[in-house]
Amino acid sequence: MTPGDLAAGLLEAGAVRLAPRSPFTWASGLKSPIYCDNRQLLGFPELRSAIKAALADRAALANPTLIAGTSTAGIPWAAMVADQLGLPMAYVRPEPKNHGMGRQVEGPSGAGHRVVLIEDLISTGGSSIRCVEALRQEAAEVLEVLALFSYGLPRAEAAFQAAAVPLGVLATFDDLAARAGSQGLLDPADLASLAEWRADTAAWSRRFE
Repeated sequence: MTPGDLAAGLLEAGAVRLAPRSPFTWASGLKSPIYCDNRQLLGFPELRSAIKAALADRAALANPTLIAGTSTAGIPWAAMVADQLGLPMAYVRPEPKNHGMGRQVEGPSGAGHRVVLIEDLISTGGSSIRCVEALRQEAAEVLEVLALFSYGLPRAEAAFQAAAVPLGVLATFDDLAARAGSQGLLDPADLASLAEWRADTAAWSRRFE
């Protein structure tokens, strides 16, 4: 599966919606011209299978001994990849559980494992980095965070660099914008607006206040 194939799949499955003139509102209050819900991909068996294979091929390159998924959206992809590679699987919450055993990493302990952490979507990167740190606290070596899609925001790139963990993605914002443009879903002005949003999300958001 090429990045363009996944970008096309995201659009066809309705997992990504683009509305640069009538933006969505994120939980943070920021306005965004793009909304991504990769859970929609689970309902398309052929596309799901292709994504699983692409994730597994990429993860195998790191020679992991454990596959972990971020809670909750990374869990099904991690389970599929772990099954494909014949490896144990765990999942990680952004924060420790506030009852019971108070665990943040569920399933096998990360101690002594070489881990690829599967994420469905990278926005600012904050929740993924918290999961990386939780695995490291269990003495795991986190080889890579592997995501289906990333917005490619500068803030996220800086977060992964600061955490000293590689980030791999199957498709990027650029791949999606190029596919949407080629399909006539966005005109040149819309594409320019998307680029401006990614460069400075806060400044772009203020236009719609």
